[in-house]
Amino acid sequence: MSPTEVAIILFGLFAVLVVLRVPVAFALGLACIPVFFIDERLTPFLLLNEMMKSYNSFLLLAIPFFMLAANLMNSAGITDKLVNLSRVLVGWLPGGLGHVSVVVSMLFAGISGSSTAEAAGVGGVLIPAMKKQGYDTPFAVSLVACAAVMGVIIPPSILMVVWGGVISVSIGGLFLAGVLPGLLMAISFMVVVYIYAKRRNYPVFAKPSFGEMASALGQAILPILTPGIIIGGIVGGFFTPTEASVVAVLYAMFLGMLIYRKLGLAQMREALYDSGRFAAISLFCIGTASAFGWLLAYFRIPQLFVDMVSHWGGGVISVGLITAFCFLVVGCFIDAIPAIIIVGTILAPLAESVGMHPIHFAIIGVISIAYGLVTPPYGLCLMIACTVGGIKIRDAIRDTLILFIPMLLVLAVVILFPDLMLWLPRLLMPTLVN
Repeated sequence: MSPTEVAIILFGLFAVLVVLRVPVAFALGLACIPVFFIDERLTPFLLLNEMMKSYNSFLLLAIPFFMLAANLMNSAGITDKLVNLSRVLVGWLPGGLGHVSVVVSMLFAGISGSSTAEAAGVGGVLIPAMKKQGYDTPFAVSLVACAAVMGVIIPPSILMVVWGGVISVSIGGLFLAGVLPGLLMAISFMVVVYIYAKRRNYPVFAKPSFGEMASALGQAILPILTPGIIIGGIVGGFFTPTEASVVAVLYAMFLGMLIYRKLGLAQMREALYDSGRFAAISLFCIGTASAFGWLLAYFRIPQLFVDMVSHWGGGVISVGLITAFCFLVVGCFIDAIPAIIIVGTILAPLAESVGMHPIHFAIIGVISIAYGLVTPPYGLCLMIACTVGGIKIRDAIRDTLILFIPMLLVLAVVILFPDLMLWLPRLLMPTLVN
């Protein structure tokens, strides 16, 4: 079969199965089966073989451990301490609790690496509080959902671990490249909150005293050291990303059990169960998506795509725009992990052909696919926030679209200024990031 025929079978059948509401992980695996039967050089056992090869990865062990660290931090009551710190830092600005929501999400992102954990943890605390203070529920829900996207942009990030493992990119470099876009996103959200607060007269907190600031910082200092320990250990060469995830778990257990004493056997059991359940879902997606991606590579479909696009000309910026567009569209319909494995595999040769830096290409892809967490019909973070707020998704669409504008502006900065995105990785990892 020609690459075009295989592509039609794979993507056509996958699209039909998704429309029929077959779970994405199963749809990816089922779409591969006809090709294995039709081509006489292949056998269906290769499907299982490619899935097992993808699971046999030391790097991907970081996924369940980072999930466990996030759940342990939630169980230990870390969110409340981050809320208190954020309140004394920015709560006195117009729209105080809205700014608190953004800063908490930014701080929690440096701990969890998961946007869904962030949407549930931060949303469960702040959406009811914002409603109680008179904030419009659709705005509160939209703000928490959009801010939760920073969870997979600010390091550590589960999506960056997956990208680094699948497309062989320095995870330490990716972590560092995610810092500036995450900060830009937080600032842009705070500007929107300020405008909303002025127009709708949202309340503010009183300015804190020095003692209140010192007390809040003292209670939160240990949790906010987490990203420094993880990133510093990776960049300094003390441990690998997988070992860093284990260190994060041990640190979370230390804080929850010995320092804050809120993590007992019952909370441990619940955190282990939730982490195992969600990790199993993610890893199964990786397995079937890897088999799908192997077929794409075997029939040289990525090269077919490169040949189709190459005659358009262009360079790094145009490929960045193509990458962002593809991931934004795909992210509306499927989960981020299979999207990275499939779309990233197809677009990587195109990025290489124009001399695009792998970390620049990766950070564009990660940010773009992360935006799918708030874009229906998938929009998992938006679903979680709407459930917490007790409203329907359609009620939050308007405010989500408004908040999406600064998100797109940040993505445009990432695409147009590659040297700015690579500045921190080049500064701290000069031997690995050229």
